[in-house]
Amino acid sequence: MGIVNFLIILMTFFLSNVAHGRPVSYPGGHTVMSKSNAFYNSLYYHYSPTFKHSVGIESVIDKRINKKYAYARSTFLINRMNTKSSQRNFYAQGGISSNGFGHYFYGIHGDWETRRLFSGFGLKKTVVDDFQNDFERFVLLGIAPYLGGYGDLHSWLMVKSMRNSAMDNWETYPWLRFFKGNVLVEAGYGQDTKWDAHFMYRF
Repeated sequence: MGIVNFLIILMTFFLSNVAHGRPVSYPGGHTVMSKSNAFYNSLYYHYSPTFKHSVGIESVIDKRINKKYAYARSTFLINRMNTKSSQRNFYAQGGISSNGFGHYFYGIHGDWETRRLFSGFGLKKTVVDDFQNDFERFVLLGIAPYLGGYGDLHSWLMVKSMRNSAMDNWETYPWLRFFKGNVLVEAGYGQDTKWDAHFMYRF
């Protein structure tokens, strides 16, 4: 992802009118997400018929195998616990590729956060025709440097550690998250992942 594209995303974000990094939206909500790193670029749209379930389609450019394909995919909220000061979420996800039933993925991910602290994790297994597998996992920890009110710009200073089957070791790098209104932008940079960025808009 070039710096020019990243700056355009940031400008779009600041010109918009609270988004959270949730893979399931409110009932009847729509979400568009874009992700980019050294391994793949993706553009993902999903619709949430309920607050526990989303269905959508994802277009992927896989840089590791130099192929383009699409996923029909779904995410389920397995468990959510709210307290006066925190929220915990646990999700399951899966998808089938346009290349056929031999190309699919499945995984789990979750998060726990207060207004000040954030932690999250993800595990994802991708199978391509039973001969090429990828196992991706990440851990994300962060702190909010200030507590914003409703409608304010919210910022998080984070550290992300990730590894997939193309990497020899875990890579840990700084990660920044900003959200305001219906837009979320987050990004970091690592030696192996290069620019690792995520953009989300809900409507």
